[in-house]
Amino acid sequence: MQRPDYVKIKLPSGEKFSEVNSILRTRTLNTVCEEARCPNLTECWESGTATFMILGKNCSRGCRFCSVTHGNMEPLDPDEPRKVSEAVSSMGIKYAVITSVDRDDLVDQGSSHYAETVKLIRETGVKVECLIPDFRGERSLIRKVIEARPDVLAHNIETVRRLSPVIRDARASYDQSLSVLRYVKETYPEMITKSSIMLGHGETDKEVFEAMDDLLDARVDILTVGQYLRPSKKQLPVTEYNSMERFRNIEIVGKEKGFKFVASGPLVRTSYRAFEAWAMKNINLNQGE
Repeated sequence: MQRPDYVKIKLPSGEKFSEVNSILRTRTLNTVCEEARCPNLTECWESGTATFMILGKNCSRGCRFCSVTHGNMEPLDPDEPRKVSEAVSSMGIKYAVITSVDRDDLVDQGSSHYAETVKLIRETGVKVECLIPDFRGERSLIRKVIEARPDVLAHNIETVRRLSPVIRDARASYDQSLSVLRYVKETYPEMITKSSIMLGHGETDKEVFEAMDDLLDARVDILTVGQYLRPSKKQLPVTEYNSMERFRNIEIVGKEKGFKFVASGPLVRTSYRAFEAWAMKNINLNQGE
């Protein structure tokens, strides 16, 4: 399969990259930017956005598309919430995205730790977006995080309904992810919600549009759509590389269907243009949508 030019990604570099990398290493913190080998790492760090990955480096699940290591679960660092908030202040960023591995091995699946991290960052005055796991659909755990009042709460369905059992861990499901997003809006209607879909596993346009409808039924505000790029030979191979035309069409359809903000492109990831998406959603709110 011929790779398109957008697969050729420059290695992270620059003064800002070195500065942020030093801050993270000093505090022994992880970012999903690095762990998931995000192609937008330098761009986001330069623009004042960073995505921290908390609850450790190893995930209790093994989704077939993800490069984050799984198994060999380690104890939580009780000081991690403070370290993250200090790093946010030191980096001078304006928008922090917090995500995490899944911690099915913990009694509360790390939800209290997650909530504490959000609270401490909010105290610095920085906007916070959370990309949460599904917490196995347990509403009391989801509520802990949303009661910490992040500015945006994201949870990814990752793919279309048909392919969800193929690429995701068996403990995750398409409907469980939708239920998480729906619960957030039912409980806190004013909270901005967000989700993401990867293309490249053989999904049809019809399936993508049906997934959009499912997300809108759950009252999701923001949608991102990107191209799956195989992180290593350990993960699923790419079924197809999608054209820029297809991404543009999906963005047009998403906006027509009613999403408040859509970012669709081969290198788009969940936190890509995250601050812009938050700002645009708030502009829409102020204008009465």
